[in-house]
Amino acid sequence: MFRRVVRASKFRHVFGQALKNDQCYDDIRVSRVTWDSSFCAVNPKFVAIIIEASGGGAFLVLPLLKTGRIDKAYPTVCGHTGPVLDIDWCPHNDHVIASGSEDCTVMVWQIPENGLVTPLAEPVVVLEGHSKRVGIITWHPTARNVLMSAGCDNLIIIWNVGTGEAMIQLEDMHPDVIFSACWSRNGALICTACKDKNIRVIDPRKEKIVAEKDKAHDGARPMRAIFLADGNIFTTGFSRMSERQLALWNPKSMEEPISVHELDTSNGVLLPFYDADTNIVYLCGKGDSSIRYFEITDEAPFVHYLNTFSSKEPQRGMGYMPKRGLDVNKCEIARFYKLHERKCEPIIMTVPRKSDLFQDDLYPDTAGPDCAIEAEDWFDGKNGEPILISLKNGYVPGKNRDLKVVKKSNVLEGKPAKKAANTSPAESKASPHPSITI
Repeated sequence: MFRRVVRASKFRHVFGQALKNDQCYDDIRVSRVTWDSSFCAVNPKFVAIIIEASGGGAFLVLPLLKTGRIDKAYPTVCGHTGPVLDIDWCPHNDHVIASGSEDCTVMVWQIPENGLVTPLAEPVVVLEGHSKRVGIITWHPTARNVLMSAGCDNLIIIWNVGTGEAMIQLEDMHPDVIFSACWSRNGALICTACKDKNIRVIDPRKEKIVAEKDKAHDGARPMRAIFLADGNIFTTGFSRMSERQLALWNPKSMEEPISVHELDTSNGVLLPFYDADTNIVYLCGKGDSSIRYFEITDEAPFVHYLNTFSSKEPQRGMGYMPKRGLDVNKCEIARFYKLHERKCEPIIMTVPRKSDLFQDDLYPDTAGPDCAIEAEDWFDGKNGEPILISLKNGYVPGKNRDLKVVKKSNVLEGKPAKKAANTSPAESKASPHPSITI
């Protein structure tokens, strides 16, 4: 377990606080689908929640200020024909969200400026290429319109959303179900956790595995793997004795972990949420009623336990607000949106400070909403670091452009028959909306 040595850290006294009932989103039928995703995605304008839907899949998109009881007739995003498994807001446009579903498709949606007033059934673009359900969706952190999807066909596809094309297919790399997939900070690499208990670091443009660790965690329950800002990899999983574990790895030398810790014997999958600015990892267990947080540093034991936020109700899922959506005047360093069975409850993490002035040590420049490079540049081999912004005067959202999609035929069509069989994004149905730019 963690040594309780008093260590100097400005985050030692971070405390969590759930907001009052009138600031929660109530009477929401949160999805009951058995899938270990977070079921919730948040940005500085909207909170999106996957819900129970008869005859297909749907999710709610609520303006952040629309708290209180949500009417059963409130319009939903409802274009999928099977349950929605994962959703992710575009980091470069607060009105664009992608969803993956049991119907084997990925859909990208444009949310109106003030939220939905009628149900949204027409996506901007439908991305078809998976032969089984799509359980993981994640946008590229720095390139415009680049989206990664992973399905239960053990296939990862990287899409150019602006043209509706499947540009890269990573097949024959994962022999079993992919539990998680995560971009590196500049989006040059991805790391994946798979049911075969391996962690893989992949260069997607070269379509090759650059590092791999077998049996990263010995237990049979699902693992998660995320990149940290320094290029190291943080994983959560289970030991052979079914204890929950967390570990830190250096991709350049994966034989042994930098650090590994046992947490407890609960059986909920640990979802890690990472703040690259402060190097804090928050762990939210599915079915747990707590959020544990840890600071990652260069000094042993490298992963330092900070504290635990505990509540009475178990969490069905969790949304995590990007840094630019926080209230810097209240020294808020993280905000979670905890899903209960019938409601969504915001939880605020605060560093206690006496001064009302801007605390620049808590808020280094953070990734802003501007993309560093265009999709075409990234597919041509260029990389771009996140474009940082200061939060000193608070984040003021700019005007978001509409997503423009100019449909092209699928670039993978000319590949051998084996690939073509799995690839039908050429048939992607572009929506009636003429075209889309994020």
